[in-house]
Amino acid sequence: MSYRSVNPATGEVLGTFNEHTDQEMMEALAVADKAFESWAALPVDERAKIISHAVKLLLERKAELARLATIEMGKRIAESRGEVELSAAILQYFADNAATFLAPKPINSAMGDAHLEFSPMGVLLSIQPWNYPYYQLSRFVGPHLMSGNVMLLKHAPGVPQCAIAFERILKEAGLPDGVYTNLFLSNDQAGALIDDPRVKGIALTGSERAGEALASRAGKNLKKSTMELGGSDAFIVLDDADLDHTVAMAILGRFGNNGQTCIGAKRFIVVESMLDKFIPRFIAAAKELKLGDPLDESVTLGPLSSDNALQLILRQINDAIKHGARVLLGGNQAGTVGAFLEPTFLTGLTRDNPAYKQEFFGPVALIFPAKDEAEAIAIANDSPFGLGGSVYSTDIERAKRVASRIETGMIFINYPDVSWPDLPFGGIKRSGYGKELSSLGLEEFVNKKLVLVPNIPATRRR
Repeated sequence: MSYRSVNPATGEVLGTFNEHTDQEMMEALAVADKAFESWAALPVDERAKIISHAVKLLLERKAELARLATIEMGKRIAESRGEVELSAAILQYFADNAATFLAPKPINSAMGDAHLEFSPMGVLLSIQPWNYPYYQLSRFVGPHLMSGNVMLLKHAPGVPQCAIAFERILKEAGLPDGVYTNLFLSNDQAGALIDDPRVKGIALTGSERAGEALASRAGKNLKKSTMELGGSDAFIVLDDADLDHTVAMAILGRFGNNGQTCIGAKRFIVVESMLDKFIPRFIAAAKELKLGDPLDESVTLGPLSSDNALQLILRQINDAIKHGARVLLGGNQAGTVGAFLEPTFLTGLTRDNPAYKQEFFGPVALIFPAKDEAEAIAIANDSPFGLGGSVYSTDIERAKRVASRIETGMIFINYPDVSWPDLPFGGIKRSGYGKELSSLGLEEFVNKKLVLVPNIPATRRR
């Protein structure tokens, strides 16, 4: 089996890359395990210099890296440049703040003089997806290299060139051998790494099925894991929403990254008094999207990441229709070349329709009428997922009250979900567990050790 780089806009095979052998994988693990001691011992400010140098290289090569992401997974070129910039911002944030996050934290305890110390765990295994080929890596690399961990990285098979380019930048920035290693692995090989006692933690961003398999294997080995498994975020339109702003945010939230975003707005829950105002304008705005070559600056909607992704979502659409869903717009492949899908709107989704609780990873908007605010909240929470969501209202306090009742890991007011270095990222329910980014993300893979000087008699113990 090999990793294949295919341009989803044209179907052109850009290159193939052989998987690493089992021997190569185990040799890489041995080098990483050996590198951990010296990397963990390196002062935080010295680690920060290397990561900051990587930031400089990312920004210097933004155009080259952006083009690579666009031809390898179909992201519009402007969004690819934005992803490189966000990746750099994440790395710089942790270079700037890790020392503060890792400083001992006093605990006010009646038991005596107490504090927490933070120390790295060792070799981490990270398994990342294709939809943000640099951002996903930076989101893991920034906090966990700065905390003193080292890592093996299994990137998605569809973006091998992006994986190589990112590793090259870290090495050119001065990262020692073994501290970060990109590996092209099968799922079975990744499982073998989880079983190895030298691997101390596992982080996955991927599908529910992958999450079930890897979390189970990590649990069997009593190893810490974090799981970000996607979602079907609610976009709640209340009766006092600003229509112009809400429509613009709906387009951004659903069709950004060609609809392939874990925190993308997917379920549009609209109170009945707003249906006839919001939905026609939302559809009209979607009709204005320009499909085409994502390298073309004027294009506003590119292809799905692969033909497999296109065929999957077409099956989902057809299955939804068979179970009673109505198509308001689109529903078909666009053109005959490339993995393009028409902007698609589905409604009439009853609870017995499989689509009701599925994630649609592409430019498909699911429309759910709600008779009032209370029913909108109920529909939003009637989902196996709980990653993000957003609420639209001109009454901010009302929107906050609604937001507080939504079962999700993140919720935004009058703006679709967004990721930023200092904002904790993560979900609940089948969207996974654990946090990334911010100080909370850094703390996921460190030992938070209590140090106590007791002020009680030595005979009093529990």
